[in-house]
Formats: sequence, C-alpha cells, structure tokens
Amino acid sequence: MNYFDTIVVLIVLLFIVVSLYRGIMGPVFTFATGVITLGLFGILSPKEIMAGFANVQIAVILLLLILGDMIRKTSVVAILFDRMFRKSRSYKGFMWRMTILVGGFSAFLNNTPLVAIMMPYLYRWGKKNNIPVSKLLIPLSYAAILGGCATLIGTSTNLIVNGLVEDQTVFPEFTSLGLFDFSIVGVPMFLIGFVYLVFFAEKLLPVRKDAMDDFSAKSREYMVEVLVRKTSGMVGKSVGEAGLRKLEGLFLAEIIRGSEVIRPVSPSTFIREGDILLFAGDTQTIVEMIDSDSGLQLSQVGMFVKKPHTEVLEIVISHNSTMITKTVRETNFRGKYDAAIIAIHRNGEKISGKIGNVKLNAGDVLLLLVGDDFNNLSSETLDFYLISKIKDFRKLKPYKLVVLLGGTALAILLSALNVISLFMALTILLILVMSLNIASPKDVHKSLDLNLGIIIALSLALGIAMVKTGLAHIIADNFIRALEPLGVIGLLAGIFIITNLLASYITNKASVALIFPISITVAYDLGLADPTPFILIVAFAGAANFITPIGYQTNLMVYGPGGYAFKDFFKIGFPLTVLYGITAVTILYYYYLA
Repeated sequence: MNYFDTIVVLIVLLFIVVSLYRGIMGPVFTFATGVITLGLFGILSPKEIMAGFANVQIAVILLLLILGDMIRKTSVVAILFDRMFRKSRSYKGFMWRMTILVGGFSAFLNNTPLVAIMMPYLYRWGKKNNIPVSKLLIPLSYAAILGGCATLIGTSTNLIVNGLVEDQTVFPEFTSLGLFDFSIVGVPMFLIGFVYLVFFAEKLLPVRKDAMDDFSAKSREYMVEVLVRKTSGMVGKSVGEAGLRKLEGLFLAEIIRGSEVIRPVSPSTFIREGDILLFAGDTQTIVEMIDSDSGLQLSQVGMFVKKPHTEVLEIVISHNSTMITKTVRETNFRGKYDAAIIAIHRNGEKISGKIGNVKLNAGDVLLLLVGDDFNNLSSETLDFYLISKIKDFRKLKPYKLVVLLGGTALAILLSALNVISLFMALTILLILVMSLNIASPKDVHKSLDLNLGIIIALSLALGIAMVKTGLAHIIADNFIRALEPLGVIGLLAGIFIITNLLASYITNKASVALIFPISITVAYDLGLADPTPFILIVAFAGAANFITPIGYQTNLMVYGPGGYAFKDFFKIGFPLTVLYGITAVTILYYYYLA
C-alpha cells in the first residue's frame, strides 16, 4: 500500500467536504478539482477519470429527466392535481390527498418538477382556506422525497448508488440493483411518513408570512374580460352564490349585459348566459383561466385555446408605437402577430368597458396568448417590447399522449420484468417520441441537467481512488472496530447517521459518493455474501434528507417561498429522520442478515 497516495486521497476528500459545506466552489468545479488533482499525482489514470462518463446510470438519469419534463409540459399532471384538490376543505383532507398523489408520482417521475407544479396549488388552496402556506410546503417536499425513495428511478440518489454498484469491484458478482429493491424499506417508510405528515406535521410546522404574499401584493393588476358560457354552472345564480366575491386573485369590477353596464356589482346580482364579467386580477390567476373548466371563458381567446402550442407573454407598448390611440380591436393583433390580447394593465388607472374598445396608451402592459408564428411576425416590430414569458401550454393529440404516458409506464414495467434494460427501453421511447413530433429534438437539451451528470461521473472516479489506494479499507476497518460492540445493526445505523449528516450539510450526491466505498468495504470485511443492505442503507440515508433545506433540491425550492427559518426543517425533519433510520436499519437487518 502506498501511504502517500492514501494521504493525498484523504486530503482531496476533506477538501471536497469543506468546499461543498462552505460553498467555496460550485459542486462541479469542486469535484473536478479534486479528481484532476488525483490524476496529476498519478493516483487515477485518464481512463479511470473518464470511466464514469460511460456509466449507463448517468444516461438513465438524463433520459428520465427529459421524459419527465415532456410529461410536465403536457399539463396532464397539473389537470389531475386540480381535480384532486378542488373539493378539499380541511387541512387533513388536503394533506392526505397531496401526500398520496405527490408520493405516488415521485416514485416514477423526477420529484423536482412535481414540486414546482404543486407549489402554486398549495399557495392558492392555503389562501382560500385561510391556512398559512408554511403549513403546506415542507410536507410537499417531504412527500416527494418519501415517494422517490420507494423505487430505483424515484430519485437520482438511488440511480447514483446503482451506478456506483455497477462500477465497484469489491463484489464482482453483484452488478446491479432492481427497480423495486428499494421498496422493501421505501413503501413501509412512505406509509409511516404519510401518518406522520397527515396527523402530526401541523403541530410542528410554524406559522410564517411567506414570500409569495409580498410577490402577490406587488404583482401587476390586469383588467380581464370573461364570457359566461351556456355550460357554466353560474348561470341563474347570484354573484354571492356563485362565489365570485371570494375568488383568490380576482375582483369583479363590472358586468356588461348587452348595452347595460352594471357597476358596482352587488352580491345579489344574478348571472346570465352571455354576460361579460370584467375582473381586476393578477397574472397567475388570469393564466389559470385559459385552461379552466369552470364555465368562465376569456372572451378574447377564441380559437387560440384549440391550438396545440401557445404561450402567455407580457409586452409593453412603446412610446413611438403605431398602436397608440387605437382600440384593441383596431390593432388587429390576432391577424398581424398570431396573438390575442387577453388582459390590460395601465399603471395607476382603472380600465372600464370591453377590452376590444379600450384605446391603447404608451406604457400599457398587455397580457398576450400567442401562437407559434408570433416570434417571426413580431421580430422586427417597434410597436412593443417583450417583458417576460409567463406560461407555456402544450396540447397533445390523444394518441401522442398515450404514446408518451403509456410508453413511459411500459418502459418501467418491462425493465422491472427484466425483459429489456431501462436504458434501452427509454432510448427507444425517446426516439419514438421524437419521430412522432411529440417533442422537438432541438428542445431536448433544455431538460438536461449536465451538471448532475458530470458530478456523478466524477464521484465514480473518486470512489475508484478510495478503493484503489486502500483508504476505503482503512476507514472501514476503523469504523468496524469502533462500532463492533453494537453488532451489524450498529454498523448499519452508523453508516446511516454519517451519510445522512453529510447529505444534510453538503449534498446527497456527494455524501453517497464518499460513503459508498466505505460501506461496501465494511460488508466485504464482515464476510457477507450479499452486500445489498450496506448498499441500500447508503441510498436511503442520502435521499431521506429532511433536517436541512440545503441537502435536497425540493427542500431548497420551498425554503424561501414558505418563509421558513433554517431551524424549521430540523424541528419537523429530525423526528422523521429518526423514524426513517430506525425503519431502514430494522428492515434491512431482519430481511437480509438475521
């Protein structure tokens, strides 16, 4: 054994831990610096450094991210969430629906976009039912984590561990983990987590003023025109009975009924078919009305809602625009730019009457629903400037939706039955999706997290260095001696604690990369024929990240919007982490080792 090489690897490991914890460098640059240093000292050959980039699990992670993003853009998940939560009134009723739905989806889809989709729903539901969003967002993140831990593809952490398994040489006969190998602990723990979140979380969660409150208060107030359709359940009801006085983010300013203008609107005024309702509302609420099945239709949308791909954009009228003093109808926006004006914001002024009759001023901000030709038709205009893109709507034909959703489910099923590898199944599905124009090849790169791929590949090289120099054996040997009095259960518990703490304060990816070589070497030194429990304990400890906001991406996503303090995660997450550790160690011991 070359002790100099061992010391160099140890120094590199300490550098990586300190750099990630203190944020000295970004994760990619930190790992790259450490691995290149090992290359400069001759500890790793160029082939060993690059070997991780050929690992099939990295490709599987990236393929799942691409397909997951395609599914997210279809709005199928959003529609399902909307229907599931519409009738929820109590906190516990909402929580059990949310936990089951998010956890179920997270077992098979990337949990980051799921949390992104769900956050607006939680915010609106909380406001409508007078429940602080701080009582909802941490449980959302935890439900996604719990569901993701239940299968191999539920979280990138599990896939990273599987990649480490495929590259390890300590147990040459052990080459891969199965799709549902994680379910032995993941499913029972999801059920325990469900009970914890639904029945105990509310008492531990804080009441905080969230960042979204401030954002909502500062957002632009648009005037939007809504047509009451024949199919609307509001026809024949009073404004009060229809709930139009209690709409979150919307204020009913006036009703236009033929030539009659009703202003102000009384709660006792009855709604009739064909009424035009003028609301003052915020951007997000207006955008949601485009795809709504409430019976209220944005009157300016027309056939745009039938288009397969539309976007909602904000523009501002320029000071030298030819549209100034023209009415919205006279601008012929639909014919000239493949766009419909759905709402108008005029700073400091209230707009009255039908939108089509409003004369535009310089500085007016317009909310547009645009088609695919908008960019080409407006590229050279000086009449307005683009401010921001609000939302993207994609509608797939039924058979394309079946191919995308059914194909993803079939790929996972065939992989679970060992009919075909998950990599090949997802690759074939992606080629089919591209050939049917379900997604554009030029947009694929937008769904890729290349930084994640690089970190995983470099972490595999780091694991090779730890085993090659004997550092993993040295640490494992001392680890066994320290915890030997506690037996195998003590060793599993110790690995869980160390991995989880590292994951909580650096990253879960780094923690499993650092601890995996040690854990599998412990299994070897104990003379075990099957290292599975010592592999899975690393995966669960790395992914079950509840005690800090910085260890897992979904925790970080809800940290700011929920108005949380750092300690809030520890308060609710520590008991859940203890439960997870006890459950994982107990099941793995009695299932594999007893």
